[in-house]
Amino acid sequence: MTIQTADHAFWAHARGLVARRYADRGYLCKDLSTAPDGAEIICSAFSGAATVGTIAVRFDTEHGLRAEDLFGAELQALRAQGLRLCEFGRLALDQDVAESKELLAHLFHLAFMHAYRLAACNTLVIEVNPRHVPFYRRMLGFKVQGEARHNTRVNAPAVLMVLDLVWAGEQVSSFGGRPASASVTRTLYPFFYGVEEESAILAKLRQ
Repeated sequence: MTIQTADHAFWAHARGLVARRYADRGYLCKDLSTAPDGAEIICSAFSGAATVGTIAVRFDTEHGLRAEDLFGAELQALRAQGLRLCEFGRLALDQDVAESKELLAHLFHLAFMHAYRLAACNTLVIEVNPRHVPFYRRMLGFKVQGEARHNTRVNAPAVLMVLDLVWAGEQVSSFGGRPASASVTRTLYPFFYGVEEESAILAKLRQ
């Protein structure tokens, strides 16, 4: 299994995985365009040539964030505080690996490296179904920022959640690469890469 930033040639594979998994949950699959606009990076997990996991990192450029449609006022309030925003979205894992905490953590960690280590964003926003709020709060430290509203892109309710990436970086440094500590912290951070692995990946990303 390999986790890496996907070349544009593989973006269609990522879109296909998202569409399949959304359909499995009864979501619509509108606005899943993967045409590069300079504001988005796709991180994917591969088993051989097959894409088995994916997450999108979107930066706060003139193209805007996906959450703008439902939570524009909340995003503007965050920007007014001087925060540098980014957005994770289109998370999907193939059914065969859907229960892998390590795979999910590594995808999030690669996305985190692009957002925080490389782009110096300090605040992450996501839109999640209300039933997933407890997971993101408990396992990654997100906080609810906007009440549930109907997301027409997927025909389902969505809640805006926010993560302080400075705090997340501290968790990565303290617990990354130490899966045995998961029973103590009860978060996903012990399944992130360790310090040496992160440094090696960052060196490749900066080339």
